[in-house]
Amino acid sequence: MKSTTEYLTFNIPARMDFLNITGQVEQIVAKSGVKEGLCLVNAMHITASVFINDDERGLHEDYKRWLEQLAPFDASPERYHHNRTGEDNADAHHKRQIMGREVVCAITKGKLDFGPWEQIFYGEFDGRRAKRVLVKIIGD
Repeated sequence: MKSTTEYLTFNIPARMDFLNITGQVEQIVAKSGVKEGLCLVNAMHITASVFINDDERGLHEDYKRWLEQLAPFDASPERYHHNRTGEDNADAHHKRQIMGREVVCAITKGKLDFGPWEQIFYGEFDGRRAKRVLVKIIGD
């Protein structure tokens, strides 16, 4: 059994945005030499997400609008108790909870085994600083 661990670092200039990281994950899979196995991609910050969906601009704008309706940015301590600690990112914690922490993808014949249109995205909900994503590959 082989195992590979790598970290990707992102510094998204916007408070909320989505970045397609499929190509970077595919490169790590290829480098790992794993032909049959699993690939975990995990956001290592509680205000960021990793998810799988279509790489379509309208869908991403819809996600941003929907997430902002569900958990609007409000730095004041009146809306969110978390912001009473001196933070201003309670909404980002909620958005991450909705979009998810990680994805696990099958590796078949040395490649990520996706359905049509599936891509891996990093979701940022409290940007403007460096955050890491773990890519862990196991298999033969």
